[in-house]
Amino acid sequence: MKILVLNGSPRKNGNTAALVAAFKEGAESTGHEVTVFNVGNMKINGCLACEYCHGAGAGKCVQNDDMQKLYPDMASADMVVLASPVHYWSFTGQMQSCITRFYAPGKPAAMKYGMILSSESPGVYDAIISQYKSCIGYFGAKDMGIITVHGDENKSEAALKKARDFGASL
Repeated sequence: MKILVLNGSPRKNGNTAALVAAFKEGAESTGHEVTVFNVGNMKINGCLACEYCHGAGAGKCVQNDDMQKLYPDMASADMVVLASPVHYWSFTGQMQSCITRFYAPGKPAAMKYGMILSSESPGVYDAIISQYKSCIGYFGAKDMGIITVHGDENKSEAALKKARDFGASL
């Protein structure tokens, strides 16, 4: 299975990056092909709602930014994993901009989704999980799992094992 991981964290060595690396290790250990894009460090603008993509653009976004690098992998992925620290009860701004750009090609090709979330607080996940479930429901996709890690759990062996096991279980 081809798995596309979108890491929304702007921190290259942060908690989310550690979880993504563990997930990738687990998924690759069972033969999956995993591609990771660190969207937190990419230049991706939010959707302009100009509708170019659904008119003259025929599925291509008018914006020429780093999102163009993701579209080919989005078109061929069997699964997409959204990985993000929780910033104020939501995805990072960088990840949110990326998600709004899913609109250009229409519904993504992937029919399986997963989510990995990191936070310092335990009670901040409800809104982001609701958004995720609504999004994949609209896509007609299947939720393959959600991992949440907070506080001292971040970068702990138990948390990394949970991410590794999630990847290996697919």
